[in-house]
Amino acid sequence: MNQSPQGNRPPKKYQPKGLPILYEDKDLLVVDKPAGLLTIGTDRDKSRTAHYLLNDYVRKGDPKSRNRVYVVHRLDQDTSGLLLFAKSEAAKKFLQENWETTEKHYLAIVHGRLAVKEGTLASHLAENSAQRVYSTPDPTKGKLSQTAYKVVRETQGFSLLDIHLLTGRKHQIRVQFADLGHPVAGDKKYGSGQLATRRLALHARSIAFTHPYNGRPMSFDTGMPEEFERMLAKL
Repeated sequence: MNQSPQGNRPPKKYQPKGLPILYEDKDLLVVDKPAGLLTIGTDRDKSRTAHYLLNDYVRKGDPKSRNRVYVVHRLDQDTSGLLLFAKSEAAKKFLQENWETTEKHYLAIVHGRLAVKEGTLASHLAENSAQRVYSTPDPTKGKLSQTAYKVVRETQGFSLLDIHLLTGRKHQIRVQFADLGHPVAGDKKYGSGQLATRRLALHARSIAFTHPYNGRPMSFDTGMPEEFERMLAKL
């Protein structure tokens, strides 16, 4: 786990169970979200979320506390990796207004071997009433979405990719690689029906941004999850 500058990491006994806090100061929190945990609540599940757990954490058990966390961005429930939360409305606003300059890299294991080992995917993405994202040739109906990628490793039937997310649309990586004929392994929604892994093989590996208060460059990198190494060995 690389980070810059060296920050605070709270003692383990105070951390939310199952949600490691990698960095904390008076303005923000950086956590490593496990696969399966929602970022924010839904109508069906309001409490088992990263947002709920961190709100509970910053309130230190005091329900009357005014402390709270603010959602800066989201990860899909089945995607693991780095998530940023702000501790004030001002910090949230700064981070979101500068989101285009925030550098985000993901690791993904996809089906097959890509003919082009490095490139950029671009398409317009829209969402239907069933909350399924799809590519559309009509730029007036979808948002331009761009994803740079590089093949890091190949097995007989799968490829490990380093992905640089140039825009941050819902399900962007999953839809664009499915369109390419190389769906993310374990993707129940956009995959080919062959669930080669039990979990979605998508991980938000690194993030780099400007601190909302002191203007310093911040960067965090979780490296390759052990789970991905096991997946590749198995595949």
